[in-house]
Amino acid sequence: MNGMEQGKKQSGSFKRRISIVVIFAVLACIGFLLSVMKGSVEIPAAEIWQTLVSGAEGVHAQILMNIRLPRTIVAALVGIHLSLSGAILQAIMKNPLADPHIIGISSGAGLSGIFILLVFPGHEAFVTPAAFVGAMAAAVAIYLLAWKNGIRPIRIILAGVAVSAFLGAGISALMIFYSDRVHSALMWMVGGLSARSWPQVEMIFPYTIAGLALALAFSRQLNILLLGDEIARSLGLRVEVSRLLLTAIAALLAASAVAVVGLLGFVGLIVPHAARLMVGSDYRLLLPASALLGAAVVTLSDTFARTAFAPVELPVGILMAALGAPFFLFLLRREL
Repeated sequence: MNGMEQGKKQSGSFKRRISIVVIFAVLACIGFLLSVMKGSVEIPAAEIWQTLVSGAEGVHAQILMNIRLPRTIVAALVGIHLSLSGAILQAIMKNPLADPHIIGISSGAGLSGIFILLVFPGHEAFVTPAAFVGAMAAAVAIYLLAWKNGIRPIRIILAGVAVSAFLGAGISALMIFYSDRVHSALMWMVGGLSARSWPQVEMIFPYTIAGLALALAFSRQLNILLLGDEIARSLGLRVEVSRLLLTAIAALLAASAVAVVGLLGFVGLIVPHAARLMVGSDYRLLLPASALLGAAVVTLSDTFARTAFAPVELPVGILMAALGAPFFLFLLRREL
């Protein structure tokens, strides 16, 4: 009888978590719809549907197809990338405060991306590969600096701050040496979606498919890593190899997002925490939940940032920093 009751309880808990993932999917759809509707010119949902289905023409159709729709797709994909990257890093570094922006991975991608943008303008196709190399190098450096008879969360934060400061100095130096070209990099520095269109969609979408597929394929290894290195080894997991591969996946996701929108921070910190509170730590559910919630958060935040202070458009990175910094301090006080 007790076994049956326990089975029913577990089944009910799983159904509840699945329903939360479905709610996140609905929230992502709402964020997507609001993003394409709202702006200096409001486009009704019925007209959006008519344009997408029948290819209607007109001013609203031009705004939708050339500005709103690609920008919203980029926002959703960036939210997916950064949320998945943060969720993976929090598992492999055993640190609930890990985030591509906070621990310096985004800075590594940023330095490489800024280098291509300023030194080799017109070669944007190389931004994502260069950003990946920079992100991976930063991740490895942070991991090595934080390692001392194991990994401790506070060491990762301190190593990340140091590496991020060093890479930030490199970014500042590049902007000084190439001050005549710095205007194109300013929006990239704070993280913004202005002027993002179909070329950026084409740039990031293949990395979304690859990163999402790889992350989901490694969900079992992420669950095992949560048990601790000794237990993971006893279960047959090659811990360091798995951690290196997962770091590469997280770096690829973060780098491709940074290459498109710049240094957008705190998404990878806030979203996985919120999703974990709702669906638990099972990465088979946590990864899709984080991806859907990340898409919703970035699309809704971008919509608010470009409409709340109209006609001035606030970069979404500023809004995310205003929301994320207090959340980070709250988590820091709770963890230490």
